[in-house]
Order: sequence, then structure tokens, then C-alpha cells
Amino acid sequence: MGEVELSCRAYVKMYLHACLFPRCSINGLLLSSSSAGGAVCVTDCVPLLHSHLSLAPITQLALTQVDVWCSQTQQRIVGYYQANACVSDSSPTPCALKIADKIAEQFDNAVLLMLDGSKMSPDYRVPPIVMYERKDSRWMLKDKHTIMLRQWEETRAIASQMLESGDHTLLVDFDSHLDDITKDWTNQKLNTKIAELASPANGNI
Repeated sequence: MGEVELSCRAYVKMYLHACLFPRCSINGLLLSSSSAGGAVCVTDCVPLLHSHLSLAPITQLALTQVDVWCSQTQQRIVGYYQANACVSDSSPTPCALKIADKIAEQFDNAVLLMLDGSKMSPDYRVPPIVMYERKDSRWMLKDKHTIMLRQWEETRAIASQMLESGDHTLLVDFDSHLDDITKDWTNQKLNTKIAELASPANGNI
């Protein structure tokens, strides 16, 4: 696997998901709207759960619905992200490995990202992400320099601004959608807000 490129939208939504449920483990799916080949470009993400991450039926339901939505919007699931409830622990759990394995069955260059809770402060100068890739049926730690986040300073500023203004409460994960099905787990309102804050120069939302 070569480089992995994260869009502003994907990073901001992962960050806000973790901030919205700071005492919980959270997870989600990474999506790409780019064609296969070359770098893996993560253009969006779908926040999934903030409770009972290991409940297989809910996860399977979410995966199925996201897969259908992706086929309708010319996207594909290319990876998985998770943040553990213990901020000092950024190691993949058995649940993370199981879901990532399932994604890897459909996409050879699947990515597993763990958010490092100890480095989630707005002042931190590099993305608080630990990345794993699948080699020989095992998930191995990948060199951090292969994660690209164009316009990182701008992306970090947008994430911080949205947190300070309370816009993180706009985020809807699949858990919240199951509690109230009128809530939009595709997060179109949040996507629009991120796009408004990102400058045209970014070009990578």
C-alpha cells in the first residue's frame, strides 16, 4: 500500500465524533469517491457507534446500509476508524480488527485508523492518528509519514472552530440514528458546514 490521503471532511468528522462522546469508544467507516489505484484517498467517513461497539447485529446493519448508500453515491468503503474510551490506548481492539478484516475482504488496500486520544488537543501539531495496514493476514503499524492531510493547519483550525462553536453537536452517528430515525447519519448538514469553513484553496473536501 502506498500513501493514504485524508480529506478535510473525513478528518473533521472523525475528530468531532470523538469529541462528542469523550468517555466512549467510537468507530466509523472510511469512504472514498476516487477510482481505485495509487494512493487511497479517504474523502468522507460515516460515524457508526458510540456504545456497544462489539454488538455484531448493529454493526452488520450499519455496514449493509452504508454499502447500499455508497453504491447510490458512487463511493466505496475503504477503511475503518476507532477511538478507544481510554485516551492513552490507541491499539486496535478485537472488534476493530474484525470489522477491518471484513472491509479488507472487499477492498485490498483497506486502512485501519486509530485516533490517539492523548493527542486530540486543538494545539497538537500533527494529526492524532495511528494507521495500520494489512500484511499477510495481519494488521501492521504503518509509517506515519505515509498519511497525507493536505492543508493540515486549515483542517485543524476548522475542527477546533467547530468544536468551540458547538457545531460538533450537529454530528449524527448510526447509534443516534437508531434512537431517532429522523436523524441523518449521512450528515449532509455537517458536510455543508465543513465546506463553508474550508477555503476554496483547499480543494480536498
